[in-house]
Amino acid sequence: MSGESVDSESKVSGNQANIPAHIRRELEIDDGDKLRWQIEDDGTIRVQVVQQRSGTFSDFDGYDGDRETDVESEHDAWGVDPE
Repeated sequence: MSGESVDSESKVSGNQANIPAHIRRELEIDDGDKLRWQIEDDGTIRVQVVQQRSGTFSDFDGYDGDRETDVESEHDAWGVDPE
């Protein structure tokens, strides 16, 4: 390493490395998020956090209507008006 200060270190085990807790908190990295890695021309590594969208269906309680459906035969066609 150069004369730069070290923010944190982690040990590689197999093909995996842990992200230190304070970095996860600072960058709001959570389960399911992805890390996008890029090697720069000068040999440095750039890591971008790609956060998954959470809460998309968090308030969805399911269909509460009066129509019964047969999931095996109507799975892909439910909600499509017949012509």
